[in-house]
Amino acid sequence: MGLLDNMKDKLGPARDKVSDLARQHGDKVQHGIEKAAKAVDERTKHKYSDRIQAGTGKTREAMDRLAHKEGPGPQKATGHPMPPTPPEGPPPAS
Repeated sequence: MGLLDNMKDKLGPARDKVSDLARQHGDKVQHGIEKAAKAVDERTKHKYSDRIQAGTGKTREAMDRLAHKEGPGPQKATGHPMPPTPPEGPPPAS
């Protein structure tokens, strides 16, 4: 058995625990991710909206993989990232 196999064996229970938590509290985690993304987007005055949206999508996909949910996410199904949510309030001044 190699080093990588030993590490996989030792980390297996931790991954199972994280998967269980993702299944049980996935909706709360998703809500927190969206809330954090919105706060960062507002603080950066929407300058990095596309990058924030991409990161949020990748995080959502990772959570889905951890929770072992079936089916591809919206990005994989269409080949395009989810459309960005319009910012609340007036548009940023240029």
